[in-house]
Amino acid sequence: MADGKEWYLEYEIHRNRPGLLGDVSSLLGMLGINILTINGVDHERRGLLVFTQEDAQMERFLAIVGTIKTIHLTKVRHPTLSDRLAVRHGRYIERDTGDRKTFRFIREEIGLLVDFMAELFKRPEHPLIGIRGMPRVGKSESIIAASVSANKRWIFISSTLIKQTVRTRLSDDERSPDHIYVIDGAVSKHWGTENHWSLIRQIMSRPITKVIEHPDTFVQETEYTLNDFDYILELRNHRNEKITGEDHPLSNDFPWSDF
Repeated sequence: MADGKEWYLEYEIHRNRPGLLGDVSSLLGMLGINILTINGVDHERRGLLVFTQEDAQMERFLAIVGTIKTIHLTKVRHPTLSDRLAVRHGRYIERDTGDRKTFRFIREEIGLLVDFMAELFKRPEHPLIGIRGMPRVGKSESIIAASVSANKRWIFISSTLIKQTVRTRLSDDERSPDHIYVIDGAVSKHWGTENHWSLIRQIMSRPITKVIEHPDTFVQETEYTLNDFDYILELRNHRNEKITGEDHPLSNDFPWSDF
């Protein structure tokens, strides 16, 4: 928005009571701070996206809210992508504390995963994204849904989705920086020809958005490492599921098309 700033506010509720949210909303309104979105981000926390015309409005709000004993303000910052998605979906994305580029999702959070990927697809820097997960957990479907949401065309270079495919060339209309190029590392490892890998090398060298399913297998077959990825996404059926067999495609009898 012009001539103003967006902020992300998050507070913990120490003692919930009827009307508490209304008190906070009223305080923001009295200070002329516009609430854009509000939602719970877990059982004890609320998240808000707000808009101020002047920094002094936020300074006054912070001074007053510090006197309210029933809540504790935990975050005040310009909103990140994770903040916006947390407010939209009512939950935060789980992020690996040891590897900050790794984000974890379960199947019931596919909507959150799709929104997250769609926002990454819209970025001008064309990220390299890896996605891990067991067979049939929803990786390819999530990539397609995110592409549609981002208004991008997806191109499968190798895939086991519907028509199992290993590509060796692209048509002229498929060579666009606005496309999302999807590579299944396991399929390429087991059935990729020399021409297929030549195409992959061409794609990897271009400033375009690439999504690699089974990234651990992919790096075994290439000069790339996991450090080259901008984001690693993990999709599980449930929180405790271990992702195993990353290099095993669904079938040893692969009815592939090479075109």
